Amino acid sequence: MNGQGPEAGFRHLSKCCPAVRDGPALREPAVEMSAAERFIHEALEVIIDEAVKKATDVQEKVCDWQSPEKLRELLDLELKDGGESDSKILQHCKNAIRYSVKTSHPRFFNQLFAGLEPYSMVASFITEAVKTSLYTYEVAPVFTLMEDAVLKKMMELIGWDEGGDGIFNPGGSMSNMYAVNLARYRFCPDIKEVGLYNAPRLVMFTSQEGHYSISKAAALLGLGTKNVYSILPPADMLLSLMILVQGAVPFFVNATAGTTVFGAFDPVDEIADICERHSLWLHVDACWGGAALVSNQHKHLLKGIHRADSVAWNPHKMLMACLQCSAFLIKDKTSLLQRCHSAKASYLFQQDKFYDVSYDTGDKSVQCSRKPDAFKFWLMWKALGSSELERRVDRALAMARYLAQTVKKREGFHLLMKPEYANVCFWYVPPALREKETDQDSLSSGALVAPVIKERMMKTGSMMIGYQTHGDKPNFFRMVVINPQVSKQDLDFVLDEIHSLGKDLR
Repeated sequence: MNGQGPEAGFRHLSKCCPAVRDGPALREPAVEMSAAERFIHEALEVIIDEAVKKATDVQEKVCDWQSPEKLRELLDLELKDGGESDSKILQHCKNAIRYSVKTSHPRFFNQLFAGLEPYSMVASFITEAVKTSLYTYEVAPVFTLMEDAVLKKMMELIGWDEGGDGIFNPGGSMSNMYAVNLARYRFCPDIKEVGLYNAPRLVMFTSQEGHYSISKAAALLGLGTKNVYSILPPADMLLSLMILVQGAVPFFVNATAGTTVFGAFDPVDEIADICERHSLWLHVDACWGGAALVSNQHKHLLKGIHRADSVAWNPHKMLMACLQCSAFLIKDKTSLLQRCHSAKASYLFQQDKFYDVSYDTGDKSVQCSRKPDAFKFWLMWKALGSSELERRVDRALAMARYLAQTVKKREGFHLLMKPEYANVCFWYVPPALREKETDQDSLSSGALVAPVIKERMMKTGSMMIGYQTHGDKPNFFRMVVINPQVSKQDLDFVLDEIHSLGKDLR
């Protein structure tokens, strides 16, 4: 360097960066493993006591509500130059659990996930401890094979007797994006290299109650949200819409198996007829409703799903695997997933490895690093067996039916519709508003009832359920029954508590 030879440059580097010298700091490990092990043991005790025992105790609060300003003070969020003692770090752990919502609590009904799944939780601990990434067999041999085994079993349940392909990824929204991208690639393979410039105006269809991630996928992939059209069953509505979309080329249809709000199922068989007739990619968003496939009693809800080109299914919802655990599956067996997303990074996907490189699955993904989420489902499935998974689904839907029947019998409660799945939607009308001329008048007058009751339940910590409007329907409660720890007494408590928290409203 500067005519002095490479040695001078290296000496200069050492002078500027003393940390590279082979001093005592580099000759000894920088971490004392006995202290690390001791801390992990102590932290696990905190997790068992606070996040398992207390979080599932019906006598404890579902949440310890604090305002953002107050919570910021309680958590001591500032990051400093110096580290803190293990005792202080353990207190931070306790605070993190204390002020988090206890989604494993028997009276948490707020989301499409709930409950504590011990086997999946242990699998989560293991994946964090092993700390690997699922892109090549050489760094994740065990989890590569487990993911393959889980995907094959899920394909079997879908009804793809000849198999297919798939991948686990971070959430159902990503699965839906994969579906749109694959459908577009099959229709216009050149888009991967030359982009949208020479492509026709592509349009896609989704069920009216479909998830918003379909529109997000259209925006992210450059298709445009105005090129997403809603369809209503029966599926022949699609034909009418195709005629209306002048100068555009349809390529993709999304059917929903288990909508977020009502838990409704699109008629997949009817939609598949149209898609086959017009060579359209049929994707089924079964993130929520896919669990019905494990139940002989309820799998009819997804009749025709075997005709889909792709399926999104989240075991972290009804089946209770730990978050996140989301599978994207496709019927294609010609490496479409690989061809669409492959970048052939030479530092990862060398083709002259000493083993079968078909087990290097990472190039199928739009990610590089990828967590081995399938293990959380595999270990749980191994422990419980398919029969117990079926019982969980059947019980959850039976509990939802019980809740719906109870709502219908209660004065002041009005069922929005008969539940098709585990979503139960209803209104509560306080006594002072029940004397309106019609039920619709009382429901409209009570639009502010649900938000107030939600605030009160959060601040008391007694339970959590969601509410929302929908179209011209004023605010109603949406309760999702999943957790096998939930009893009929818990469901009765919810209705009693809603009345107790809202009976004074007018």
